[in-house]
Amino acid sequence: MNLFGTVLTYPAPSANYRGESEQNRTVIQKITDGRFEYPVISPEAMRNALREILAGYGLLCNRSRLHDEEQLAVKFAEYPNPEKYIDDFFFGYLVAAGATDRQKILREVQRSDFRFKRDSILRMNLARGLEPYRHDSLFTQSPKNIDSPWQNAEGSALLHRETVQTAFQYPFALNLDECKDKTFKKKTGSEDKDANGLESLLKAIGELNGVAGNHARSYYEMAPASIVIRLSESLVAGYNSYGFRKEGDFPEVVDGILKDDYAGAEFYIGGKLVKDMEETKQKDLTEKKVTLDRNAQRLIDTVIAKILAKD
Repeated sequence: MNLFGTVLTYPAPSANYRGESEQNRTVIQKITDGRFEYPVISPEAMRNALREILAGYGLLCNRSRLHDEEQLAVKFAEYPNPEKYIDDFFFGYLVAAGATDRQKILREVQRSDFRFKRDSILRMNLARGLEPYRHDSLFTQSPKNIDSPWQNAEGSALLHRETVQTAFQYPFALNLDECKDKTFKKKTGSEDKDANGLESLLKAIGELNGVAGNHARSYYEMAPASIVIRLSESLVAGYNSYGFRKEGDFPEVVDGILKDDYAGAEFYIGGKLVKDMEETKQKDLTEKKVTLDRNAQRLIDTVIAKILAKD
């Protein structure tokens, strides 16, 4: 059984997902589609945020971000162990080592099940803006620092930030047979409890926030305003996984279900997409056995219950 999902965020001004800087100009990462450039957010940034959310739930994560270094930096608690760490299990890893180093590492690890690399169970792709980048920019003034114990620059600076007003959509996929029964230790107060890894991961996607960028001044939620999920034996989603239009609807799936292109019982649709849907269409989808919910997080809970109830 496979899970395919597409998340659509709420629209908001975004200036904090930048790939590089040109002098005092911060640049949003973009991709060209047809005649326009669209802002994008990397799956690596979202996976990093998911890792921090899972750690916040009390689940053990092997990798942690070091925030006070001169460049992007991380620290691993020990060699990868997907049986112990939820991030090693879901996000995969690679220990790059030659033949000599491999023997040394194997002696240090002393685990018969140790592997030097593991593919990610959670598959994600770029988050793409619904609206193209329109060459909007913001300018802010950095004040001159006078008579202070420290200063970053000798004078004031004009800061130039590329900015876009848009919602983002991103797809994700999971092979449920690889992960639905996997549990991890979760610290709750002074005791450890077993927590289902898939349940924790899907809950984190429903609450996704803090996805890379300049958090000192920017706030942009990546949690779902709308979400479309399919549970199927199929190896592919079977529809455009970037199917949300700028109006916020998802016509390929919704119309496809109504025209019997897809089995309605495999689909779970939640959030603003349902809130904005005509009642007659909601009724028609319900008759096709589609699960609808006005609340995206509650829909995810329903999907979790459905998966964990299966034999």
